[in-house]
Amino acid sequence: MHTTHTSYSLLEQRVTEQIGAGRLKTNVPLAPFTTFRIGGPADFYIDARSADELAAAILIARSAGIPFFLLGMGANIVIGDRGFRGLIVHNRAQAMSVDLEKKQIFTESGAIVYPNLIDLAVANNLSGLEHYVGIPSTVGGALWQNLHFLSPPPERERTMFIEEVLMEAELLTEEGDRKTVPLDYFDFGYDYSTLHIREDIVLTATFQLEDEKPERMKYIMQENLAWRQKRHPPLDTEPSAGSIFKKIEGIGAGRLIDECGLKGSRIGGIEITHRHANIMINRGGGTAADLKKMIAHVQEVVQRETGYLLETEVKFIGEL
Repeated sequence: MHTTHTSYSLLEQRVTEQIGAGRLKTNVPLAPFTTFRIGGPADFYIDARSADELAAAILIARSAGIPFFLLGMGANIVIGDRGFRGLIVHNRAQAMSVDLEKKQIFTESGAIVYPNLIDLAVANNLSGLEHYVGIPSTVGGALWQNLHFLSPPPERERTMFIEEVLMEAELLTEEGDRKTVPLDYFDFGYDYSTLHIREDIVLTATFQLEDEKPERMKYIMQENLAWRQKRHPPLDTEPSAGSIFKKIEGIGAGRLIDECGLKGSRIGGIEITHRHANIMINRGGGTAADLKKMIAHVQEVVQRETGYLLETEVKFIGEL
């Protein structure tokens, strides 16, 4: 652990007072909390089990001046091999409730979109969330990136975004206030929300849904899962962080990588999967250093062969 004893004592005191004794952990391995199964330990770690605990943990870290990172499912991040110097706040705030009269679902931001949130909606014949089946994300992560997927089969005519069903959300703002904001606050775009430029934290969200027959929703879910299974490696046996490089409109990063014959390439424990050229998997023992080398290799080859410079979509956290 690299952070000072004074920092630890201050954190432990405030966490004990505001959240509970014994809740602050030290030197916690982070690899098991990410879909890539890569990463060293965090100096400090706390699992926030409610929206109130989440807000308290963030405010404690801010007031103590300790670097922190909010971790959800760890699906689009890579944690450095030497870990994270500071506090990891693991969002486990997962309470959910349904208002059938208003056709709304209220959820804390650590709730898992699939299966938890989607299953709750479908069980209550409420439609709008089933499109995002199979995508690893918490509610907070879904709003951060404006979670999206193709419209229902067979047309697949457009991209559907989670902003289409969001009504409002409660935030802990970068100024330290708790407030409820409407949809427009997020300034959503493709893989974008205002959370990319503001240090706001999503605490809760309310989704406005519509009545639908469960058969129709289950059909969409089955078709979307089948579509993803053909193109995405199973996380339980082939850990990954999803797409590595940002989308190139009209071309596709994956297509460029495939055209350069890079599928199946391997450096250390990291391999470009044959399922999708823009996805790299951890074949076992893969490290963040291996991934960095593979990314640099792909960028160099693709730029040399096609003229395009690929930009990374995955986010690196901590010390490499």
